[in-house]
Amino acid sequence: MATEASVRVRIDPELWFFTAPRHRVARLDLPYDGTATVGHITESLGVPLTEVGRFLVDGSPATPSLQPHPGAAIDIRPVDRPQSSPPRFVLDVHLGKLARRLRLLGIDTAYRNDATDDELIQQAERERRVLLTQDRGILRRRVLRAGAYVRGADPARQMVDVIGRFAPPLEPWTRCTACNGVLRPVSKEDVQAEIEPGTRRHYDDYARCEDCAQVYWRGAHSRRIDAIIRSARAAHPGG
Repeated sequence: MATEASVRVRIDPELWFFTAPRHRVARLDLPYDGTATVGHITESLGVPLTEVGRFLVDGSPATPSLQPHPGAAIDIRPVDRPQSSPPRFVLDVHLGKLARRLRLLGIDTAYRNDATDDELIQQAERERRVLLTQDRGILRRRVLRAGAYVRGADPARQMVDVIGRFAPPLEPWTRCTACNGVLRPVSKEDVQAEIEPGTRRHYDDYARCEDCAQVYWRGAHSRRIDAIIRSARAAHPGG
């Protein structure tokens, strides 16, 4: 039982991933220092606030800025899925393969492999994007208003996690995987000088990126891309 000089904290098991093994228990009794807020306590346990859906203090909803009283019971709950947010993302430098997959699905995905943490946060704020990362330090930056930790060690699992959490509209084959520009249909005649003779013989449908002018067609790689699209649709909360 929590004493008058402590607070009782219950972390939802879905968030145990972020905590030290010794904190992965049904209840923690932590010393009460008189100054720490609910948000500070949560972050001290390793859980980024971007991953918290709500707080309860003694059973009532609370904000991260609330200072709990001695003996308080604090519940830390994960975000509800799907999470309501703008379906626009910016990814950190370590998620390049995920960026390509999201663009294949027609999701507005900004990515640069040389962006600094400050540049990522500024872009997220300026363009109203959700910053996707596996860097907990970025998510703890106070100036970041919309961020999310991406779960999974490979791009296939990462994609499923993002789709399941945010349920963005899927519009495959509508964005450039290289620069995120919008693809527009073009005739074979318009691109015949830019494609190989074999491609001209076997394919009739083409698109061009409005931004970088790269030409696309559904070639031999389309089966792999179709498998990615099927996986994304299966993971989408909307079916």
